[in-house]
Amino acid sequence: MSTENKNSEEALKKLKEMTSNIETSMMITNLGDHPLDAVPMTQKKIDDQGNIWFLSPGDSEHNKNISKDSKTQLLYSDPSDKQFISVYGDAEIVLKQEILEELYSNISDNWFSGVNDPNLTAIKFIPKEAYYWDTKSNKYISFLKMGFASLTGNQQDVGEKGKLNL
Repeated sequence: MSTENKNSEEALKKLKEMTSNIETSMMITNLGDHPLDAVPMTQKKIDDQGNIWFLSPGDSEHNKNISKDSKTQLLYSDPSDKQFISVYGDAEIVLKQEILEELYSNISDNWFSGVNDPNLTAIKFIPKEAYYWDTKSNKYISFLKMGFASLTGNQQDVGEKGKLNL
């Protein structure tokens, strides 16, 4: 697996590509304490600056944790395509009605009583850095390459990994 470290525009492009394909992450808050708090979150959008947006109940544990300490980590995983990304950054709670309306969809009705629900908040995650693992081909090709490498002793390039400086 080759290593590529990407900066700025290239890093933002890779972040958008990978998180758009996966969408649901584990949001980890309370990073300074044990145990960590982790909750699955489905992103609503990634804006032009690379900020990742979520909707969240205002009375949730992760909202309380973010209010105390903004340091947050997102873990994305797509084992079927062998794509993984860990993103570290800061999160903030946003209550602007126009943002809530932009992010809200019919599926959000499963958790909220409409866009005017007083418990509805948005979380803006501002990424600082990320580390990713990404195969260049689907899992079957990757497994074939790994099998070939074990039989022949010749190392195969099965993807890339690297750091994204955002």
